[in-house]
Amino acid sequence: MQFPRATRLIVGFEHETDAHRFRDAMRARLQEFSLSLHPEKTRLIEFGRYAAVRRARRGLGKPETFTFLGFTFVCGKSRRGHFLIHRKTRRDRMPNKLRELKEEMRRRRHLPIPAQGKWLRQVVGGFFAYHAVPTNGRALVAFRYHVTNLWRRSLRRRSQKDRTTWARITKLADDWLPRPRILHPWPSQRFAVKHPRWEPDAGIPHVRICAGGAQQ
Repeated sequence: MQFPRATRLIVGFEHETDAHRFRDAMRARLQEFSLSLHPEKTRLIEFGRYAAVRRARRGLGKPETFTFLGFTFVCGKSRRGHFLIHRKTRRDRMPNKLRELKEEMRRRRHLPIPAQGKWLRQVVGGFFAYHAVPTNGRALVAFRYHVTNLWRRSLRRRSQKDRTTWARITKLADDWLPRPRILHPWPSQRFAVKHPRWEPDAGIPHVRICAGGAQQ
């Protein structure tokens, strides 16, 4: 017998009453298929542009945060003081990744430095490819620093005579490891879709988007 895989989703509402109605309707609908909402992972939180102000009026602390797809979402502000949702790498993701990396570096300790450098470039690049989202720059800098430090310690353990200094490992990191930079666009840019204006006499056929792709 196959059981359905757990599905996680986030739904936002302007009014709390709508959120309660949706949760009750979702619970009732799932029960029709002998399914249920996870009691520990299903929760309603006050989040968004006005959450901090409203909670402050009631004498409460900062808005709650939530995690989704490896990120922690936080109600924050931009440099200009405007509301901004901050996405940060989930707290347990980086330590777990670094522990795995440390174990693998032990097995690759005696490989030539260029071979280690090419491998670490892929590791750091892979982490950046997923986590290099706006507002998450500190996590990128921290990950690259910890990888560099692990590499230095690994090289020093290859021989008692090895004296890999920070100056040398910094040069190696600059030669092999990608530099931390934001790779993904802001959500406002990612979801901004501009449709060219179409006129019947413009000579350009209308385009329909369907499940199979774009069709004229």
